Amino acid sequence: MTCETYIDPSAASFQAFKDLPRDTPINMLNLLLYREFAEYPMGHEHAGKGWSGRRAYEEYGLTSGPIFRKLGGQIIWRGTFETVVTGPEGERWHDGFIAQYPNAGAFFAMIKDPEYQLAVVNRTAALVDSRLVRFAPGDVGQGFG
Repeated sequence: MTCETYIDPSAASFQAFKDLPRDTPINMLNLLLYREFAEYPMGHEHAGKGWSGRRAYEEYGLTSGPIFRKLGGQIIWRGTFETVVTGPEGERWHDGFIAQYPNAGAFFAMIKDPEYQLAVVNRTAALVDSRLVRFAPGDVGQGFG
């Protein structure tokens, strides 16, 4: 059985994202599974430093964070994985968080930013698998419905 992993969106998935409204707030669920050791392309400034995947992702956060915040983004929830209650057996993640953007336009501005494009190399080097799932924010409260 082959286990598919995902680091970057497919062309079809990204097109589906782009086809959704761009002027409404969005919440992006991020699930992260780190490599034991970060894998940088040859010649990259961090190649050969022996960083763990977690350390490389921390570097991504440090370098991309100012751009994310400048565009109005904020982390509204963050957690450390414990177990899957409903889902495929053996599925595991290291960390998860929800990033909130004022609108999809802010997300597009972030990923097009030249400084962000330099920073995202650390994300790619850090992860063996990930999920990035867009949600429209809903009402919060005490019930499930």
